Amino acid sequence: MYLEHFGLKFKPFNLVPDPRFVYLSPYHKKALTMLEYGLMSQAGFTVVTGEIGAGKTTLIRTLLQNLDDEYVIGLINNTSESFGELMEWVLDAFEIESSATDNSGRYRDYVNYVVEQHAKGRKIVLIVDEAQNLSVKALEELRLLSNVNIDADIFMQLVLTGQPELIEKLNLPELEQFAQRIGVEYHLKALSYPETQKYIEHRMQIAGAERKIFSNEACAAIFCYSEGVPRRINNLCDFALVYAFADDLKEVNVNTVIDMIKDKRSSTIIKIKESQNPDVKRVRSWLLELYNIHLV
Repeated sequence: MYLEHFGLKFKPFNLVPDPRFVYLSPYHKKALTMLEYGLMSQAGFTVVTGEIGAGKTTLIRTLLQNLDDEYVIGLINNTSESFGELMEWVLDAFEIESSATDNSGRYRDYVNYVVEQHAKGRKIVLIVDEAQNLSVKALEELRLLSNVNIDADIFMQLVLTGQPELIEKLNLPELEQFAQRIGVEYHLKALSYPETQKYIEHRMQIAGAERKIFSNEACAAIFCYSEGVPRRINNLCDFALVYAFADDLKEVNVNTVIDMIKDKRSSTIIKIKESQNPDVKRVRSWLLELYNIHLV
């Protein structure tokens, strides 16, 4: 809709994770490094957590693009119990054919597959995204799956990503044995204001922008309303481009962002509350003091 107006080749702020647009802030770079280190060091379990929309899934997709053929990857995205049992998810993730009708038979087929791949010199990695949705029982089953590892030989590595609730769950007494096997862990934080501005400009450049489209003040306002969470940034920036296009503006300015937020606040679907984040409060004060801009 607005691509030609701003000279873009494709949408810069899709909500669907896209490794083409990955921006490695210091936090995201460290998280990706920890994921890579977890695999290279053959850590039994690797856990990366972060708030909703922090960019965990995008990092996983970036990681997968960087891996060579020695890795066999199984990826589980849907972790709701309504989608079936864990052993069925695992077989499906690795595309393991099984005629077994019970979990013991499925487990046997899984073990045979893992041992076979290990004998070929390949590394088996099971990645579970949105792992905070897993029940305690399912997490314990995952730990038991790793029992295929014998002595110093790591047959299968496990990578979990999830929201902060995953940390709380893994601290439960009944999951103590699971927690003891975590070799690498990292919590992904939101972006700062400077990183938010760099993130916005990075995605615009990847999309084909040849000039600055979001003003500094607009980026500051986006940070205040998004709190530096990438998915929220994407949502707000996409709408801001639509609003600027509708007003026939070639730049997204702070007034465009404020008008958009006013409309969103009146919506019965999307509610934006004033942040209590101290960094956000500092940027709000800076806008008011330097530019006399009062955010709604």
